[in-house]
Amino acid sequence: MTASTAYSRDLGDELRRLRETCTGLNGHQLAKKLGWDPSKVSTMEHGKYRASEIDLIQYLSMCGKDIDFVTEFKRRYQYAFDEYIVQSSGNLRTVGMAESTASAITSYDTMLVPGLFQTTEYAEEVYYANGSVAEERIPELVQCRTDRQAILERHNRPDCVFYIHELALQQPMGSDAVMQAQYERLLSKAHMIRIVPAEVTVMSAGFMLWEYEKSRPVAYSESEFARVFVQDLGAIAKARQYFKQLEKVALDRERTRSRLRQYLRQPVGAG
Repeated sequence: MTASTAYSRDLGDELRRLRETCTGLNGHQLAKKLGWDPSKVSTMEHGKYRASEIDLIQYLSMCGKDIDFVTEFKRRYQYAFDEYIVQSSGNLRTVGMAESTASAITSYDTMLVPGLFQTTEYAEEVYYANGSVAEERIPELVQCRTDRQAILERHNRPDCVFYIHELALQQPMGSDAVMQAQYERLLSKAHMIRIVPAEVTVMSAGFMLWEYEKSRPVAYSESEFARVFVQDLGAIAKARQYFKQLEKVALDRERTRSRLRQYLRQPVGAG
């Protein structure tokens, strides 16, 4: 069995969905038709087995996929188990799955409110301000961001700590009404938030660390150009060390609540 990655689990889940929607077979039945041990299908679909080219051809052919589909899937799959994976900024599937299956999430945001806390109106303003997304796609992207927030409402939600640099609170996105509603949302989630004061120098563009009960941690960062997933142990150690430093300089939870209340009482941009 191979150590899984965020991307291998994503692609494995894609295989599972293809099996269910295209064949109507369960994993054991598909394995029997392919002449495989049932455990092989299970480990492939959980991203824990590096399937060979022949494995993928046989599996996808059983799902009725043509040569073009198989070729494209093989192209993506060849990177599935890399410790560093780069995806286009428009790809949200791997992020959504990695995030929703995490047992713990630690995050640092410097310029914007974290996506898991953004109100609909704030998220819309972010996309409009960015200017790199076609306007007709904005409602779909905002809805996707809103849907992702459901993980914070689950009874078994991940353990979360979100470090937010105060600069992100001071950067206006839309009207004062939009910002005040955003501050209210943050205050309602203050038990998961630690504000990093404005006087602390920004030394990073921000990143996340997802941790899992049975899989290796994933460090994640994104820009307008790409999404980067990292499972290199040295990088994970560096991320944890950075969060230890942030823990020292961030406001504690009570002072974080107090600081958020201050923003609720003043217009955006005021002293």
